[in-house]
Amino acid sequence: MIVEVINKSANPLPVYAKPGDAGMDLMADFSEPISDKYLYGAAFDEVRQVLLIFSGGRALVPTNLYTAIPDGYEAQIRPRSGLALKEGITVLNTPGTIDAGYRNAWGVVLINLCDDVFEVKHGDRIAQVVLNKFETIEWNPVSVLSETERGKGGFGHTDEMKREASNVS
Repeated sequence: MIVEVINKSANPLPVYAKPGDAGMDLMADFSEPISDKYLYGAAFDEVRQVLLIFSGGRALVPTNLYTAIPDGYEAQIRPRSGLALKEGITVLNTPGTIDAGYRNAWGVVLINLCDDVFEVKHGDRIAQVVLNKFETIEWNPVSVLSETERGKGGFGHTDEMKREASNVS
């Protein structure tokens, strides 16, 4: 699928690392000033050109990519598993959605869930993007829903059903 893109970053466009990969890595771009209004428990060191995300802090990290996603599709921004496991860094609103009508620069909301300060440098791979087709909903108001085995069971309900079944035997 072809997606129109404007790359105002100093990084190359995202690419698939291997054939068959679903996601492409997004890179931090600090070629333009970062606004403090997108930093919560984070700071940008202009001398070193490094974004510091303190423990529990979060920041909107710019990519400076602009796109025209085709109608019926969305770009999902997802965490990088290595950053999540090794560094405690993840995408806060995962998956983040970039809608077809959005034309502003892409940003990635990162949160630091570890105890140490995490440094984001220009060009660091911070998240991945996956393009997804989606369906739109047309609501059908009804007064009764069809019955299912689960019924109105909530969180943990399936485990409760398994325990009850094992106690019966």
